[in-house]
Amino acid sequence: MIRFFLIQNRQGRTRLSKWYIPYEEDEQHKVEAEVHSLVTTRSPRFTNFVEYRTFKVIYRRYAGLFFTMGIDEDDNELAHLEVIHLFVEVLDKFFGNVCELDLVFNFLKVYAIVDEMFLAGEIQETGKEVILAQMRDLEQFLP
Repeated sequence: MIRFFLIQNRQGRTRLSKWYIPYEEDEQHKVEAEVHSLVTTRSPRFTNFVEYRTFKVIYRRYAGLFFTMGIDEDDNELAHLEVIHLFVEVLDKFFGNVCELDLVFNFLKVYAIVDEMFLAGEIQETGKEVILAQMRDLEQFLP
């Protein structure tokens, strides 16, 4: 199960956070800061999987953004790493060469993409064209 999904920039600013396990707001900020320091200081020679507290952190860096998931210990790390890549491909296709400002100014659309891909902390949809078709249908209702 996915516990949380974060997108953070190099400075540690969280551009998107989706929590599937209830945390207090203070605890969320603490986890965001700890996860950011964990993934930014990690050498690129190591894997993109890190054990953290009682779960695993899976992350991938694209340009200046870190896409991070907290998952249960018994979940498949490679599957979640591929889902992160799929998410970035969907963003790239939807926004056309996505950048950090697209995430900031179109956060409702980004959350809609997250909700199309994940449901209650589980991977729901992995078909890129299906997700994009759903987003085209939803786009008329989103600002």
